Amino acid sequence: MSEDRFDEAYLEGIVDAAVEDTPPQTVRAAPAEAVALKGTVLAKDRVLDPGHVVVDLDGTIGAVQEAAPQGTRVHATDGIILPGLIDLHGHPEFNVFAAWEPPQLFANRYRWRSSDEYHSLIRDVQNTLLAELPRQTQARYAEIRALVGGVTAIQGASAKYPKKEEALVRNVDLVIFGQQRARAMIDLPSASSRDADRLKDILDQIEHDEVDAFYIHLAEGRRDDSRSQGEFAKLVGFNALTKATVIIHGTALTRDQLGDVRDAGAKLVWSPQSNLRLYGQTTLAEDALELGVTLGLGADWLPSGSPSLLDEMQVARRWLRSQGADPSAKSLVHMMTSDAAAIAGLQDHLGTLAAGRPADVLVLERRDDDPWESVLQSDPSAVELVTIGGDLAYGRTDWVSTLADPSDTDRLEPVIAWGREMLLDTSYTAETATDTPPTLAELRTALVDAYPRVGPIFA
Repeated sequence: MSEDRFDEAYLEGIVDAAVEDTPPQTVRAAPAEAVALKGTVLAKDRVLDPGHVVVDLDGTIGAVQEAAPQGTRVHATDGIILPGLIDLHGHPEFNVFAAWEPPQLFANRYRWRSSDEYHSLIRDVQNTLLAELPRQTQARYAEIRALVGGVTAIQGASAKYPKKEEALVRNVDLVIFGQQRARAMIDLPSASSRDADRLKDILDQIEHDEVDAFYIHLAEGRRDDSRSQGEFAKLVGFNALTKATVIIHGTALTRDQLGDVRDAGAKLVWSPQSNLRLYGQTTLAEDALELGVTLGLGADWLPSGSPSLLDEMQVARRWLRSQGADPSAKSLVHMMTSDAAAIAGLQDHLGTLAAGRPADVLVLERRDDDPWESVLQSDPSAVELVTIGGDLAYGRTDWVSTLADPSDTDRLEPVIAWGREMLLDTSYTAETATDTPPTLAELRTALVDAYPRVGPIFA
């Protein structure tokens, strides 16, 4: 391989504020009229059964109430209605790969990143894809994967994320709701590196209340691994354990260190599936919950993680139960919604269904009498409708075809998802765009031509 572009794609975080011009208007399939989605509504602290979520034409939630609104069309879902899910850790451009079977357990993330198997199965392939395909290809395919799993916002975008204004789902570390108040680094820097200066800038921005969330991979390895154990002290040495710090993984953190995380007001994002497959251990999440650390979830990436955030939640619950913890279904749902939004500093916009907020809404097929439990028994095949800012991003064909403005129906792409006919809006464009966005079928063809083992979405 003559050029190794992998580090640029994998290791570069969001360390500088974006220079953002006035964002262009975007075009997406929208409802023909205001509509009230009827079903079992999961508001943050109550259940409305039945309840109604009114999605207004301006893309906001008009009301969340028990009674059917007067003068507004009612669409009965018979499902569970909740906020769109927030996946707080991933590497989106790598979510095109098939799952990797690690040949052994590793002591820390640096070991597998330098292994021959990883180079041949993932790193070298990624270099090929970066050379042969438009940069947008992998990112948009990954966003579709997130979207059809009920996720409306993700973390982990590259600083060079292509066509930011045309992202299919929200990116919490890029410009969102007109501002960018998040930063991200994969690894802690050495004391004399350029990234050390960038970290100082980030910490200064946190001190001046310009950054709400600073995502950092930390202590990702076994608890008996000295390198993983030492990273927490290194973080503290940088004065980087702050109220805005969001520790990703933290598998080697002790209970006492988790107490320090709580005391600092820092947060934790947990990816148990990837941890268990790579290290045979995962974060002491049961201790974190007992101590009151704010905890979110991330599916990480396909090579070692879960195919969806809903799948990751099922892994998380099983592991917690195996460790003697049994958090309520409601609290686990909050890890993907309201708690996740708070971790991201977006609690005023996302994570809760309430009047005046963006209509990022998920409807799931009902799978249990208890609505919170029903969410935990769901996987992407249970997703029946996803709206982002009120727009019809993905949903059942029989629903979307009646809800959408007739002028938008031609832009919707039919897909078969786990035996159900669905419509997907892959046409999301900026009005100033000169290129027609690729369909999922076109993305799939391009990826498979370059990499036949591409990880399927509907599987």
